Amino acid sequence: MTESNETPIQTEEGEERQHRRIKSFVMRAGRMTEGQQRGLDQGTPLFVLPLADAPMDFDQVFGRSAPRSLEIGFGMGHSLLEMAAASPEQDFIGVEVHRPGVGALLNGVLTQGLTNLRVYDCDAIEVLNRCVADNSLDRLMLFFPDPWHKSRHHKRRIVQASFAELVRSKLKVGGVLHMATDWEPYAEYMLEVMNVAPGYRNLAEDGKCVPRPAERPITKFERRGERLGHGVWDLKFEKQS
Repeated sequence: MTESNETPIQTEEGEERQHRRIKSFVMRAGRMTEGQQRGLDQGTPLFVLPLADAPMDFDQVFGRSAPRSLEIGFGMGHSLLEMAAASPEQDFIGVEVHRPGVGALLNGVLTQGLTNLRVYDCDAIEVLNRCVADNSLDRLMLFFPDPWHKSRHHKRRIVQASFAELVRSKLKVGGVLHMATDWEPYAEYMLEVMNVAPGYRNLAEDGKCVPRPAERPITKFERRGERLGHGVWDLKFEKQS
């Protein structure tokens, strides 16, 4: 996601008459700044991972074994950069298709000299299916995905039963799916999906949402929303089996 949450975010898109090919994004155009282009030119060979046909050995990629988090739809990358910089003992993988956002993140990685962050610039569902080994992630983050407000578009939402099952297969036992949204009906929808998804435990004491976790950075968009009285809902579900 981006600071404004209005640039392309990870969703489900694309329909076919008989079998819909699931994607995790919607492509939208964006202008490239000098810094973003620098990030793409210099950072891509160093930090962008290829979409492979076999699970990636992330221990080899990062040169160590460490707690590992993957974020779907990092937008312009501000939150992901902040998390990676604050936790050098952990490894982070970001997935985003928006080229300016990828460039911005890579420029930040270069500027800050981070070594614990890698990027996929392709469909997140393809990344999960093809590149991430089962039982390998400590955390998967999905912050402010497109809620697809209209009922006829709900099928495009990334949070579906099939998504919950795919994520569960990639998380370690005890690993956490952390989602956040600024639209309460979508939070309620996420709860409906996740409460019946097998193999998960809701970490909220009341069985609904958790207080905003300290490890999730607050964006400028979120601060502006708070001043206007808008809410944000965080959900955490732990893999039990």
